[in-house]
Amino acid sequence: MQSDRILEAAGGELDFAALLEASFAEENAERGDIVTGAILAVDNYGLIVDIGLKRDGIVSRKDLERMGVEASSFNVADEIDVMIVRMEDEEGNLVLSVAQAQQTEDWKKAEEILNVDGVWEGIVTDANRGGLIVPFGNLRGFVPASHVLDLPRGLNEDDRKLRMGRLVGQKINLKVIEVNRKRRRLVFSQRDAQRDNREARKEVLLDQLREGETRTGVVSGLRDFGAFVDLGGADGLIHISELAWHRVNHPREVLKVGDEVDVYILRLDAEGKRIGLSLKRLQANPWTQVDELYHVGQLVEGTVSRVAQFGAFVSLDPGIEALLHTSQISDPAPEDPTLVLREGQQLLMRVISIESDKQRLGLSLKEVSQDERGRWQDRQTDEETPVPAEVDDSIEPELAVELSDPSDEA
Repeated sequence: MQSDRILEAAGGELDFAALLEASFAEENAERGDIVTGAILAVDNYGLIVDIGLKRDGIVSRKDLERMGVEASSFNVADEIDVMIVRMEDEEGNLVLSVAQAQQTEDWKKAEEILNVDGVWEGIVTDANRGGLIVPFGNLRGFVPASHVLDLPRGLNEDDRKLRMGRLVGQKINLKVIEVNRKRRRLVFSQRDAQRDNREARKEVLLDQLREGETRTGVVSGLRDFGAFVDLGGADGLIHISELAWHRVNHPREVLKVGDEVDVYILRLDAEGKRIGLSLKRLQANPWTQVDELYHVGQLVEGTVSRVAQFGAFVSLDPGIEALLHTSQISDPAPEDPTLVLREGQQLLMRVISIESDKQRLGLSLKEVSQDERGRWQDRQTDEETPVPAEVDDSIEPELAVELSDPSDEA
């Protein structure tokens, strides 16, 4: 075919240079090569393509269908990239593939994205128990379930597939984490893409924030050590010690996920990409009122908030944490305060020291006399005793009789 066209181009005379060039080209052509050719014919069986060899190549209709296109979408004389699949089939034809040529280009693009650590947006087309299917050009990419964002651990197989099924048809950001042509593995991660995206937004936010200013955010998570607040695409942390002026055992005592809160920008660490926040800095400091509310020798009521080996922390109004040292619990001092005191216990104590500038207030249990403790306990008992309800004059006589004590009638 190719030799016939060479002869025609030479006016019927034998162009040995052209024939020799075509012969060398065919000798150098190998299976797997990607070359550019010109479409010579289009029919229901596929395409006939001239790639500059002594023989024309054939692209089957099945190869085109693999890409989701019809042969009729191509035109004669169009240039097209093809891969040499076989140098000769059973009928002696040169077999070409448009699909595999395009897949090779897709592999290269995927490798480029992997090498630059870039983020790519894809559309989820299917989900199974193992993860998500996301096409990448003519390749079939896969997102393992462990790399799907916001997929809780411990779900059973049906629930996991149901949650991932909700993503079908949606656009998601992805990072390429594995490209393996030989094993035909193209693996993505939605989780890593989100992490990079949040890190980028955090860098922008760090440039915008200033220490000492107030921002509004939404509580995004609670941990034993504090609460995370989303400030608009990036999270800051309120350490548990910055949640309130009084002692907080767990952030859930103060906040819940989804709360909208005003926070004070306490610290910015651009290098470590950390944002330190405070809730209590926007509240009045109760220690500024200590000298007005308390004095040495005063009897106070308080609630044990935490017991330690050296004593107990006691909550006093208005949100002050005072210290009841072991030596001030009793004579002799208890070896283990946890055997004497418990969290939530109410006590009557005497103020023995005040250092408002250092935010310290010392209490004593042993300095309270038996008489003082007795009267306090009596008052506690009186307050807990329910007061009998008076009979309302407006109640009908019949109903009033029902409410009265049967013994009265006797």
